[in-house]
Amino acid sequence: MEDVSGSVVVVMVPLPAQGHLNQLLQLAHLVASYGIPVHFVGSASVNRQAKLRSHVPLSSAPGDISFHDFPTPPIPSPAPSLSSPYKFPSQLQPAFNATSSLRGPVASLVRSLSSVSRRVVVVYDSLMASVVQDAASVPNAEIYLFQPPSAFMLCWFTWESIGMAPPPEVEVDLAELISSKGFPSIVDSCPNEFLKFVESQKEFQKFNSGCIHNTCRVVEGRFVDLFASATANGTAIKHWAIGPFNPVKVPEKSSRRSAHGCMEWLDKQAPSSVIYVSFGTTTVLSDEQIREIAMGLERSGQKFIWVLREADKADIFGGGGEARKIELPQGFEEMAAARDLGVVVRDWAPQLEILGHPATGGFLSHCGWNSCMESISMGVPILAWPMHSDQPLNAVLITQVLKIGLIVKDWMSPDDVVKSSAIEGAVKALMASEEGEEARKRAAELGAAVRGSMDEGGVSRAELDSFIAHISR
Repeated sequence: MEDVSGSVVVVMVPLPAQGHLNQLLQLAHLVASYGIPVHFVGSASVNRQAKLRSHVPLSSAPGDISFHDFPTPPIPSPAPSLSSPYKFPSQLQPAFNATSSLRGPVASLVRSLSSVSRRVVVVYDSLMASVVQDAASVPNAEIYLFQPPSAFMLCWFTWESIGMAPPPEVEVDLAELISSKGFPSIVDSCPNEFLKFVESQKEFQKFNSGCIHNTCRVVEGRFVDLFASATANGTAIKHWAIGPFNPVKVPEKSSRRSAHGCMEWLDKQAPSSVIYVSFGTTTVLSDEQIREIAMGLERSGQKFIWVLREADKADIFGGGGEARKIELPQGFEEMAAARDLGVVVRDWAPQLEILGHPATGGFLSHCGWNSCMESISMGVPILAWPMHSDQPLNAVLITQVLKIGLIVKDWMSPDDVVKSSAIEGAVKALMASEEGEEARKRAAELGAAVRGSMDEGGVSRAELDSFIAHISR
């Protein structure tokens, strides 16, 4: 493809939450690898967070990404709370609300780039729509909507909000699930303040020259098409499914980026023998629940890597209060080490490398979309334990539609502590039963298809080429 740098530039506008930042930074790397300069905007702290946790070391990344640290007003950065409704990360809400102060700086950046470029392409997170509204009046700017969740979740959310029954081509078993009222509604998994914030962005999402999804047609092609038709309103807006955004080739042992201790431990384990346990960057669990997980893992007898960190605050670098030290049952870590049963990781874990390691055979996950896509692309089956927002719907996609995982906790009983016996049973089912083996086989097949989709001639690579050709036409 010809080098179009100097004529087209891309501006990325992410929501300041790790699962959102991460996706647009990965997309920035993909776009920059075509020789197109990318401008990534956020506060200094948010940009620092994005770079620090990037899967792609910035030193080795191809292409040109400029970070713009825009000043934002001081925002409260409260500690994560155990009593937040629906386990939602309400501690991040002040940071979401403060993004309105980015509107002026983003408008100025787009205008200044527009005078020296043939076209300015603004890609914005669907929850940052109001921030990019002024770009609509810049004649050579185009605005593209990035949808961070799964296409499956977007379909349900759209059908639910317009009161439409799912089309007949959606499986019968899902139809039964909905009619039995056992189907998660997005409204039941987020607090009102966040739903109001989502609603406040809606009117600005009309500035939209096309829609980008971090998913793969191999995984969710028909849901991308169903979402496109449910939201078309007579326009022919193009949808590009160009995921997975995350790298799909895991570095060989010799060139591994993270010399993280857990990777050395993994190297010594048998193929598919380890379950990776992580609930993402926003989940807060009670001490009681953590004790039950610890006992469940110990009794299951399965090898594990458990990432146990406090949930992110709005400013992950800011002080303010003692960080909560998450307590495990006395002697648990010593027992795990002595029996070579597992490793507890209390810092940032190299998740993609862990999932891509041959010893990893399952993932106990909250079903955030980043984690789902990473697990799918590495061919690892998921033990689903959704917490809030889109996660319950992603769990349905994983366990009922794709059938590459099992459920550990029924979403309809959100308040109960899950007992160690249920955790033990679920871990054994995924790691050491025929049902788990079936899910592992399907996950491995789907993972191979997804990795193939990113190769030359693959469907996701074709969609990415098509998007790049479109913006640089």
